[in-house]
Formats: sequence, structure tokens, C-alpha cells
Amino acid sequence: MVTTLFLIMLLAIATPADSFYKDAEWGMVSELTMYQYLFDSWNGQIKLWLVFWPFFIILNLSLYLTDNLARSGNFTVSSWDEVHFILLTPAVFWIIAVWRNSLNTCSRYWAISARFVTLAVVFEYALKLVIRMDYPRIFFQCQEAVLDYASCF
Repeated sequence: MVTTLFLIMLLAIATPADSFYKDAEWGMVSELTMYQYLFDSWNGQIKLWLVFWPFFIILNLSLYLTDNLARSGNFTVSSWDEVHFILLTPAVFWIIAVWRNSLNTCSRYWAISARFVTLAVVFEYALKLVIRMDYPRIFFQCQEAVLDYASCF
């Protein structure tokens, strides 16, 4: 709890004052392509909520389903590793895009909240690495004979 409050205070100090925030124009919706959306989100030219929510929902749903499949024994340990490695690239893209587009909102508090959630995703990936390296037998229930016991190390 104290760490979370410290991190929020640090983000509040590091996030610019209200005079920098602007409401970004996104152009004509009929001209929008997926390439243009990804390009503009990488360059910081899209409204924050249009960058934050689609990736946030898809990324967290994917991570949740992967963890549940691994806990139920439907995913092997190596499959769990591969899915997290594949999702690492969109997660890095999303984190950078959210930080670049965080000024494209009407309030400083939305920018602070979005940046805090991106740091929470980094923390989540760090915890998943700790689970994989130090506690695989507990998380993946390697005591069962169905799984390849050697893959838990």
C-alpha cells in the first residue's frame, strides 16, 4: 500500500501540469486504417483513451486466460512461457504508446492513472518472471504425473 501511494505521488510529480494537456484531433474516421492508428498511437497523436482501452482489455484478457489455462493444466510450462513472450511485444508497444499519448487527455489525473497502470503491467510481468524462475512447481502444480516434471525447472 505504501509503495503504491509512493509510486502514485512520484507519477503525480513527474506528470506535467494542466497547461500541457490538449484534446488531440484524430482525423476523419473514414480515412482511418489500422496502420495509421498504430503509427499515430506510437507517435503520440491520438487521444489517450483510444490507445489505452483497446490494448488494456486485449492484453489483460490474454494474460488472464493464459494463467487460467496454465493453472488448470491445459497449458504446459513452455506454452505459458511462449504466450508471455509473444505478448511482451504488444505490452511494450502499449506502454510506450500510453506514455506518449498521456498528454492527449483533458485531465492530469487520467494521465497519472494511465501511467500507473502501465507500471502495474511491468510489475505484473516481473512477478510472472519470479513465478517462472523460483516457484514453478507451486504455480504449475508439477507434482502431478500428467505434466513433464523436467519442464518445471
